[in-house]
Amino acid sequence: MLGAFLRCRLPRTRYVWRGRAASGLSSNDSPGQRNKYRDTVLLPHTDFPIRRSPEDTGATELRLQEETNFSQLYNWQKARKTKKEFSLHDGPPYANGDPHVGHALNKILKDITNRFHVMRGYKVSYVPGWDCHGLPIELRALAENGDKSDSLSPMEIRSRARAYAEKAIEKQKSSFIRWGVMADWDSCYYTYDKKYEAKQLDVFFKMHEKGHIYQDYRPVFWSPSTRTALAEAELEYNQQHVSRSIFVKFPLQKPPPKLASAIDGSGTVSALIWTTQPWTIPANQAICYMPDTTYSIAKCGSSGELYILAADCVESTAQSLGTKFEVIQTFKGSDLEGGVCDHPTIPGRTSPLLAANHVTMGKGTGLVHTAPAHGIEDYGVASHHKLPVDCLVDEAGRFTAEAGADLESKVVLEDGNEAVIQMLLGTKNLMKEESFVHSYPYDWRTKKPIIIRASKQWFVNTANVKDKAQEVLKKVKFTPASAASRMTEMLDRRTYWCISRQRSWGVPIPVFYHKETRDSLINRHTVGHIIKLVEQHGSDVWWTHPIEELLPKSVLEQASKGASALDYEPGRDVLDIWFDSGTSWAHVLDDAEQRADVYMEGKDQLGGWFQSSLLTSVASRNKAPYK
Repeated sequence: MLGAFLRCRLPRTRYVWRGRAASGLSSNDSPGQRNKYRDTVLLPHTDFPIRRSPEDTGATELRLQEETNFSQLYNWQKARKTKKEFSLHDGPPYANGDPHVGHALNKILKDITNRFHVMRGYKVSYVPGWDCHGLPIELRALAENGDKSDSLSPMEIRSRARAYAEKAIEKQKSSFIRWGVMADWDSCYYTYDKKYEAKQLDVFFKMHEKGHIYQDYRPVFWSPSTRTALAEAELEYNQQHVSRSIFVKFPLQKPPPKLASAIDGSGTVSALIWTTQPWTIPANQAICYMPDTTYSIAKCGSSGELYILAADCVESTAQSLGTKFEVIQTFKGSDLEGGVCDHPTIPGRTSPLLAANHVTMGKGTGLVHTAPAHGIEDYGVASHHKLPVDCLVDEAGRFTAEAGADLESKVVLEDGNEAVIQMLLGTKNLMKEESFVHSYPYDWRTKKPIIIRASKQWFVNTANVKDKAQEVLKKVKFTPASAASRMTEMLDRRTYWCISRQRSWGVPIPVFYHKETRDSLINRHTVGHIIKLVEQHGSDVWWTHPIEELLPKSVLEQASKGASALDYEPGRDVLDIWFDSGTSWAHVLDDAEQRADVYMEGKDQLGGWFQSSLLTSVASRNKAPYK
């Protein structure tokens, strides 16, 4: 029966006798004489044109698609009576821009796979989808209208973003159909569809109920250019980024007990650090060392001052500073325990010397400046030693008033860096400044540098689920097989996943905050009610409905809260688009097992959609969404 769909009427080729006389013709024969032999030559004659214009080619392709019933093949094979079934779950392309060769490669590879299984007698399930939320669409929509987000309400932004996404989807969808891709084009899924959003919130709450989603104040990747937190998958690295690197001394206020006798009476002694982020110096809370590494007290040949640094870094540091060091004493890093330094820019503040395992000797001095609000490892040290995590930088990447009058409102990566360097010069704690070219993370959307900044966000605790995720991955077949180890390694490095974004175009995180105490309210009753509203009206309800409808009295009573709904306000964070697309299995895979036979995307998705789909599936139901 398949042949009926593939059969087509092609122009026929026929042969006409136009033989040539054996005697032939000379070049002197007249045109009349030459023409009279034309019918004696046997040449093929065809209705095919010698050449075809692009317009004719397109028309012919459309005619062939119609005559061969391309559009009916999917429904025909789905109606077959067979127990053999095959599902390929479509990774949603982003609803942003025109179709391109990358789309073609992706869809055609999937189409070949699906048609191969049809020919083998399988009933194929393939539902195309689109990733519709997120910052790129929001920014494009605003740029298209010449608007700025500051001047628009959330609903105005959402309306423009939806309209932009719908136009992009229409362009892409018509092209995919035009390419002849066999799919269920009547049942496409869109991440802004209200039923999809409701399923997503259901997965979110299942993960929250199991303790895999939590809210915390900790450093995250932050994009000042878009004023939102970012996931690691949303970063790209500029290998030619230029930072202002500095050597800074922290004068020793209290010598480590084990070194007190050696240091007393030796003159000025300072811990020497190197950093490429001068703007983080005001947030310093400690200096870290490696306890098992050998350190030295070295005398500077040009100033006579004594510096503490790793023994392996003495020579390279002296060379960088353009001086010579004389090693006075060597000792184990553990001997630095109990030492305290003065802060280099803030009088009266101290920075303790603390042991840490993240200290490396590859670059710098072997002592690490530690600012808990601006470093992942730094935060770990602060948590262990109960240090403050004070963030002096706002959403736009500017110093706050808490940073002091000399720094307030300055952009940390620009004039903020310069201001801190001038402060270090004023306290005579700057040893050297120079440009340093290195790899640095950028926002992949705006192509501008990011910072690490502490803020209150929602996280998936991947440390809780990655062991189970790695276990189920062992049963998944990868092509090529080497991709399995790459994905396992990526999971192993990931300790948490920031899933909250400070934007408008997305699915809201269904949490309420008490206006006075700022305590959060989220439980099965409140989320269950929001899911029902979203399923009926879409996620716009979070912005359009009054608080009394989002949090009715009956729900508050079920939640054992005696307060009035007016005491609460809805949170304004939305879910990360990787969480958005990573829950597609819950909406699209409608069989009892909800597992696809195949996920097929580029290798970049090992850390993207493949991983987010795995984490949401394992965290909510303990199995992978793919085989």
